[in-house]
Amino acid sequence: MGKKKVISEEELSDLVLPAGTDVLGIAVKLLGYDRVLVKCQDGHERICRIRGKMKRRVWIRIGDVVLVSPWDFQSDTRGDIIWRYTRGQAEFLRKKGLLTI
Repeated sequence: MGKKKVISEEELSDLVLPAGTDVLGIAVKLLGYDRVLVKCQDGHERICRIRGKMKRRVWIRIGDVVLVSPWDFQSDTRGDIIWRYTRGQAEFLRKKGLLTI
């Protein structure tokens, strides 16, 4: 097994922004397995699941800023977490005015 390459936040240039129905939110509570309670910017609290591509690669903690894609049905209560922002990226979003929670 080789060492994992460490990438600093300055080197991360790809910043995923909300598009379409995507909403920014903050992880409030870890519910176990692959579910997280997220308080979203549109005022809803959603039970979101971490999509399979992210499950073992990205760890989500309480207070992390995440990008949520609401489901087509139960859109007020359910969604998928499709991206987790680093601290530097979250500060950038706050400065731009995209994150108001």
